[in-house]
Amino acid sequence: MDIRETFAKNLRDLRTARGLSQEQLAARAEVHRTYVSALERCVYSPTIDIVDNLAKILGVKAADLLKEVSGN
Repeated sequence: MDIRETFAKNLRDLRTARGLSQEQLAARAEVHRTYVSALERCVYSPTIDIVDNLAKILGVKAADLLKEVSGN
């Protein structure tokens, strides 16, 4: 799995675990909902600032969004 796929899976898993819709996460991150959707589908690569912002919103470290979890 490449880094974008790992990020996408971690973002989706953490977002759903927190009970957030793409729209809710996007509103908190001050980005468009379609951008969150595109990140989760590996259409776009996030900037380091977006990774950091999303991690803070989800209550994890930025590195956690990029870390491949065994079993992925």
